[in-house]
Amino acid sequence: MQSELSKSVQYLKSIGPKRAESFSKIGINTIQDLLYYFPSKYLDRTNILSSIRIVQYVVDGYVGEVTILGKVVDTETHYYNKKQIFKVRMKDATGFFECVWFQGAKFFKDLFHEGDYFAVSAKPVITKYGHLQFAHPDFDRLVEAESKEFLNTGKIIPFYRLPKQLKETNIGDFSLRRIISSAVELYSGKIEETLPKNILNEHALSGLNDTIHSLHSPNNFDELSKARHRMKFEEIFYFECMVALRKKLFATKSVGLSFKTKSAPLKQFLSSLPFELTASQLKVLSEIRKDLESSSPMNRLLQGDVGSGKTIVALISIIIAVTNGYQCAFMAPTEILADQHFKRISKMLEPLGFKTEILIGGQKKSERDVILANIASGKINLVIGTHALIEENVKFKSLGMVVIDEQHRFGVLQRSQLSKKGTIPNVLVMTATPIPRTLSMTLYGDLDVSTIDEMPKNRKPIKTILRGENKLPAIFDFVKKKASEGYQSFIVYPLVEESEKLELKAAVKHFEELQNEHLKELRVALIHGRMKWQEKENIMNEFAAGKFDVLVSTTVIEVGIDIPNANIIIINDAHRFGLSQLHQLRGRVGRGNQQAYCILVTKDEWAARSSQFNFTEEFFSPAQIEKNKASIRLNAMVKTNNGFELSEIDFKLRGPGNIFGTEQSGLPEFKHINIVEDVQLIQQAKDCAFGIINSDPDLIRENNLVVKNTLKEKYSSKVLLSHIA
Repeated sequence: MQSELSKSVQYLKSIGPKRAESFSKIGINTIQDLLYYFPSKYLDRTNILSSIRIVQYVVDGYVGEVTILGKVVDTETHYYNKKQIFKVRMKDATGFFECVWFQGAKFFKDLFHEGDYFAVSAKPVITKYGHLQFAHPDFDRLVEAESKEFLNTGKIIPFYRLPKQLKETNIGDFSLRRIISSAVELYSGKIEETLPKNILNEHALSGLNDTIHSLHSPNNFDELSKARHRMKFEEIFYFECMVALRKKLFATKSVGLSFKTKSAPLKQFLSSLPFELTASQLKVLSEIRKDLESSSPMNRLLQGDVGSGKTIVALISIIIAVTNGYQCAFMAPTEILADQHFKRISKMLEPLGFKTEILIGGQKKSERDVILANIASGKINLVIGTHALIEENVKFKSLGMVVIDEQHRFGVLQRSQLSKKGTIPNVLVMTATPIPRTLSMTLYGDLDVSTIDEMPKNRKPIKTILRGENKLPAIFDFVKKKASEGYQSFIVYPLVEESEKLELKAAVKHFEELQNEHLKELRVALIHGRMKWQEKENIMNEFAAGKFDVLVSTTVIEVGIDIPNANIIIINDAHRFGLSQLHQLRGRVGRGNQQAYCILVTKDEWAARSSQFNFTEEFFSPAQIEKNKASIRLNAMVKTNNGFELSEIDFKLRGPGNIFGTEQSGLPEFKHINIVEDVQLIQQAKDCAFGIINSDPDLIRENNLVVKNTLKEKYSSKVLLSHIA
């Protein structure tokens, strides 16, 4: 049966060898591939109205979107104020109507021909000449037979994405529908089921054959909804199976390093801190300590808001590893952050007799060679660095603990490369970008997640204020006044375009204006991404030492910079930043005991508009999101300092891929599931997948053989990747 489905599509009616080549270019090689090429949308019969009915609706005051079927009568192009306007006159059984485009006339002219049939969707209006008109409508071409059949039977018509590779071999919408419809009728019954019967019954899922048929040719929208539900469940179920296998494999097949916690060095370290740990930090440390003392290797994600004290928790974990005779590696995403970590951490660990070193790209070869030799001999207890840590020539004598800071900035393979430098070391990955609950549940199910959800007791909440550009003189006066009280300020400018040269030019221009005009009484410095790390480090050190009142910067300061006296941050063109980036930038201030301020500066109209918005659920309709994204972001920043609340809003505004970047996070491109909306379904599929893998990890029970075979046939390469993640 399966061999028939693996035949080339060239053997299907109306394809042949030449067209098979064009299908191959879009990833469709076999009949099975074609059966899984699902429609991108459907024409909904419930919205089809006649022209006479629509006219009556408009007269009665209805202004919603409608769909009408009609035949092209003629087309015309004319000019109005030098603009080209394209108009199509159409008719149905009850009257005439017209479609008009005020832009793109040349493009649309080639699409509409006399006698063609179209389904047209848009808001209707009656013109001053009494014509029923649709401006810039959505449209789909139908053949005459489809149009008549649709009107007579109310059939749902599927529409498929039609790439240029297919158009080049004269395959149009109708011919593609016909080819796929024929394949579905002949072959959909031959597809082998990919979910066990007990799962189908337990979750009331339709069988795969019926699902494939319904997705291509649904009789009604209830049937279509059921088919989509089945595909969503299957997609997330197999993803969660891979996550569960990864976790099981890591826990059972790997024998980790079991550490003993020695209290004396920990007491010495804790007594040297000028603050007490929060209850949340202590809870997280208890979870990490249990991992380190067990024989299974630790694989834990530590998430906490900006400034919540993750680094201290990581240091205590490092102390436990080093006092057990093992080396540690601490990987940071940038040289400037690695350097800052090195300066602070080496000073904190020196009283314990620990030898700490830094390894980054910009070091001299002679200096680097000495460091590499000391790492290999075991003289160095802790190495802090960037990607330089994963280079081949970096050899550890006994790597027992890996800490990865801002983990979403590193790819799966980079994390794996660092771990491979030891014999199954304990791994702690940290992020200050709080992960939305759904994403954490979906993506990090194999990691044990610890959350620091409490800020240090001495921290005052940062006051966030939104101002229009017309308030800049008053903002600069505020900076000058606060400078006299010992405050230091960051002034941040966004990336102008995806160009470092333009970014640099803008930053230098603003810096000169501030230095020579607005803040000429103050000591102003500049830092930007094109400087060498040593230059950046020198400026940051001078700023930290109080030699400057104001640091003008691009987003190079986004991650991890810690200057306790810097308690004002002004973010210019704030509407152009993402929400998580705004929150990260805000986290650069408020590190000491003083009141800190974050001033978001935007265009005057944006500032006025944004103050009207609230970031509650009602704003998350697609239309509202698209129209008001920047306003929702700015309002959310003013209303809350809580990174977890902001991450949920950001998730709804941008989706998962844009928060982390799908490549970096390992998040696949889901075709069916929507991980923002389908939370309940994800939880069901996850529980089901983890239940199966935990009770039958080798998938040898009869019920689970279909899961084993499907993983082998469809997901083998991804399972392999999951082993190294």
